[in-house]
Amino acid sequence: MIKNSKEIAFSGVQPTGNLHLGNYLGAIKNFVKLNEDDKNKCVFCVVDLHAVTTKQDPKNLRNNIRETVATFLASGINPKKSIIFNQSKVSAHSEAAWILSCVARVGWLNRMTQFKEKAGKDKETASIGLYSYPVLMAADILLYDTTHVPVGDDQKQHLELCRDIAQKFNNDFNYLDFFKVPEPLIQKEFSRIMSLKDGLKKMSKSETSDLSRINMTDEKDQIINKIKKAKTDPLPMPSSIGELDKRPEARNLIGIYSSLTGTPLEKSINEFSGKNFSDFKDILSQVVVDKIIPISIEIKKLLQDKKHLDQILLEGVEKADNIASQKIKKIHEIVGF
Repeated sequence: MIKNSKEIAFSGVQPTGNLHLGNYLGAIKNFVKLNEDDKNKCVFCVVDLHAVTTKQDPKNLRNNIRETVATFLASGINPKKSIIFNQSKVSAHSEAAWILSCVARVGWLNRMTQFKEKAGKDKETASIGLYSYPVLMAADILLYDTTHVPVGDDQKQHLELCRDIAQKFNNDFNYLDFFKVPEPLIQKEFSRIMSLKDGLKKMSKSETSDLSRINMTDEKDQIINKIKKAKTDPLPMPSSIGELDKRPEARNLIGIYSSLTGTPLEKSINEFSGKNFSDFKDILSQVVVDKIIPISIEIKKLLQDKKHLDQILLEGVEKADNIASQKIKKIHEIVGF
């Protein structure tokens, strides 16, 4: 929780379609908590510029932007209390990214493990945007004097880069307090939800099998079937936290249960210790259905009114641009433009 009323939380979600349980538990659930606290000032960005680091169908991209906003709203984020906008409509993001790319060092970007993971074996064919997008992410954050960033374990390295860029800019231009150096807000347990088919892989929409993930728009029967078919090991439910390190699928399913019910991990383990996975899956299915189905229904309802979603984005863009344009103006003065 952010303690100082003057502090600001910023986070972004790529509009790549098919947001899933991993997105919800790893990010959006945390957004809702931040949004509900009146002491917090929250900026939630649909990062469509990040999305085009890989080829996108224009029509699908526009629909996915709306779906991301609908998921925010259906999950409980109040657009009257937070800024919700799409990144491409605030030009300061692209402009700041270029200036900060002249501050960032190649060696820093070469250490980013996510590029290596996403580019795969043939890095020569990856886009420059995919390589340099952590600098755009830094621009996104720094434009709003962000003090806290909700991040999963896989994004901590990018936030560290953002901090390095902020400090180097401040030092290079002898303006030590210009960019605030943001702190991470990391979910203590299970900020990273894994695939239902492989407990060592992150839950992802890019995985071929739809059985690997619970989509936020899945129907009740789909959710029950996916959890029923989720990979487990032949042993009974674990009886201690220590067992989880060698049982990734068990760890993932218990983690999902704990996250959705708000139950400490150790208490969840004690509750199901020694029981059959089939019995646990029945209970987990009901927990997931109870949480996700109301959100799914609301997402589908919101998507029927595109004008409403577009209006929320329009209002958010105006608010975001008012802040970002002032910051980029000051950046111009500092740099010498």
